[in-house]
Amino acid sequence: MIEVISEARCIDCGICVDVCPTNVFDADEHAHPSIARQSDCQTCFLCEAHCPTDALFVSPLSGPAPEGSPLRDEESLAREGRFGEYRGWIGWGHGRTPGSRNDRNQVFTLRLRALRPPEPAAPGSTTAEKEGPRP
Repeated sequence: MIEVISEARCIDCGICVDVCPTNVFDADEHAHPSIARQSDCQTCFLCEAHCPTDALFVSPLSGPAPEGSPLRDEESLAREGRFGEYRGWIGWGHGRTPGSRNDRNQVFTLRLRALRPPEPAAPGSTTAEKEGPRP
């Protein structure tokens, strides 16, 4: 759930307002966006992913963080490097490695393929035809 918009980092671009599918934010031309309808947040992380200055923190909690929680404290989140955390995980932003390059799922897929018995070949087919392309 969206918890904090950093006053120090926000550049009033309005991207978070535009990408939010549930209209959680309010903004006008004279102020930073504000979290107006937190209970409508679906924790989709779109606002955090698209924020060009890592000014947002979306908590992985399914509801609001309790009063006094470090998940609601801008200074604590900044100190711990939590602003734009999701954006960093997926590799969006200057100087970050795209998340797909960090994905190790192919190791799991190769292990599954190794466990699968070979498919029987059709009579009269060649070795190349028997093996065929691997998915």
